[in-house]
Amino acid sequence: MSRSPHLRKPPDMFARDWEWSELTAFAADGGPEATMAVVSGRRRQGKSFLLDSLARAAGGFYFCAYEATEAESLRRFGEELGQYAGSVAPMRFDRWEQAVDALLALGKERPVPVVIDEFPYLARATPSLPSIVQVAYGPRRPERLKSRTRLLLCGSSLSFMGKLLSGTSPLRGRAGLELIVQPLDFRQAAAFWGIDDPRLALLVHSVVGGTPAYRREFVRDDVPEDLADFDAWICRTALSPRSPLYREARYLLADESDLRDRALYHSVLAALASGNATAGRIAGCLERPISDITHPLTVLQDCGLVRREADAFRKNRSVYRVAEPLIVFDHAISRPKLPLLDRGRAEQVWASSRARFLSAIVGPHFEQTCREWVAHFAAPDTFGGMPIDVSYGTVPDQAARTSHEIDVVVRGAVGQDNGVLLALGEAKWDQVMGLGHLERLRHCAALLAGRGADTSAVRLVCFSGAGFTEDLKAAEARAEVVLVDLKRLYEGE
Repeated sequence: MSRSPHLRKPPDMFARDWEWSELTAFAADGGPEATMAVVSGRRRQGKSFLLDSLARAAGGFYFCAYEATEAESLRRFGEELGQYAGSVAPMRFDRWEQAVDALLALGKERPVPVVIDEFPYLARATPSLPSIVQVAYGPRRPERLKSRTRLLLCGSSLSFMGKLLSGTSPLRGRAGLELIVQPLDFRQAAAFWGIDDPRLALLVHSVVGGTPAYRREFVRDDVPEDLADFDAWICRTALSPRSPLYREARYLLADESDLRDRALYHSVLAALASGNATAGRIAGCLERPISDITHPLTVLQDCGLVRREADAFRKNRSVYRVAEPLIVFDHAISRPKLPLLDRGRAEQVWASSRARFLSAIVGPHFEQTCREWVAHFAAPDTFGGMPIDVSYGTVPDQAARTSHEIDVVVRGAVGQDNGVLLALGEAKWDQVMGLGHLERLRHCAALLAGRGADTSAVRLVCFSGAGFTEDLKAAEARAEVVLVDLKRLYEGE
């Protein structure tokens, strides 16, 4: 791809530097033929804002579809394309083949970005549309070879968009760019919400995650003033029937057309939010055979709402975690008390649920945040090598007839070694950590060494949201342990 100078990012666009760079490079590609990109991501992440900004900056065409019949969509498409092209009358198309060729014609003189947003809506009304685009972008088709249209297909249904370029899909091999717009990371989210206190930032992130729209559109810039205001903020936003945030988690599944039995999917998410992380435990919670929940788990992963994590030390064992914090909050806190919440009893519900929120939601969320810090922000010197894999792990202890959960397992590269075990970490949100936690990590390292693992490069790490004892700080001074507090999570390496 030959790259022209990038277009200037709009001043009102927060972060998204990498996404903007990739999109502008694609749009300004000076190559001689029409190209295509696929952009996806869960709703509310700012995809439409990104692509509309791209089209405006580059003088391109932006069309956002909605649920409609094929005839209505073609009529709207012709009207908007006619306005863009400066036609006296709306353009009229009887078939999508004609419409796609009209888009290719836009790029005869220069590279022109052309965005079709919410593409799944069009494909739902016209199932053959991906094949129509495939034919239009045929390798030797003159209309494509003479065009420099940069077509971007965008959608919020991750399951649908993920299939566009995979397997036997007609568009496989046609796209020159595949971009997934992810939520803001925990540091970006804190900056976006304007929260300087790392403890408050993590509490808020445990509820709303990194979805930009939740601050702007959903709570209208209602940000907790400080830690003392957090409880009241929860009651007036996530637990208030007057707030759009109150029902949002229940709508996130609505974007996925592959979900047939929505009640079952909600039940699976509720089981996960309750701490049932394995397929067997989920099935037991729902009183169903494992075979009944295998497909829902796969679909929820395709939708980006659930992630599967393999045990670092037992590759045949995996756990499932809900990827969207608001869904966890809804299923663990809101849904069990909906009758009370609908009657405006948010303060009463929160008073009885706050302890559960801290233990069942914030605790696991803190562990995940620690893993993300290791993967994206920790300096290589922190662990004596570059982390290449960060996960959790279970260490069997046959002598004690038990097993030990390791919250953070870091593998990485040291010299010429790939995949060497670099660190074992324990994360405690609400506990002041001391020498007892360090001894537990030492014991786990010894167990792993006894099972033949190379622990010569292992560093022991304690992550705490509440602080460390003086004895543990002294151990850090002797290089026996690495300590990571909230300030280091949000500001350090």
